[in-house]
Amino acid sequence: MALKYRITKRKDNIGPEGQEYYIMQAIGTGEIDIKRLSYLISNECTVKRPDVVAVLTALGDKMKELLADGHVINLENIGRFKMGFKSTPQPSPELLRPHEIKKFHINYQPTPEMKNWLKGKSIDVVKEPRKR
Repeated sequence: MALKYRITKRKDNIGPEGQEYYIMQAIGTGEIDIKRLSYLISNECTVKRPDVVAVLTALGDKMKELLADGHVINLENIGRFKMGFKSTPQPSPELLRPHEIKKFHINYQPTPEMKNWLKGKSIDVVKEPRKR
């Protein structure tokens, strides 16, 4: 399999002319749910699918709990996850309050191995077939 892409026209709203340009955009080819992922993993090892589902479900639950407590989670062959948030800036530190937090997010930092895989350009890409 290869990663599919399409060519998309964009408009530069920042520049003075509003010039148009083209970009290559990666296309998702479908979503993999926990049932399918657990099936794929169970076929790679001796662990049965229901056990993989249980572990992935527990991982998700435990990650929420640990991230909310401020822990950085290091899944060594995948990368590190930590909590972050956006807040309203204030002119002085005394004015900053927890209720100023707009939204929370999770920061993901891939492992060096994963970064090298991305830099290595070893991922096959193909243009999306034309729609008729």
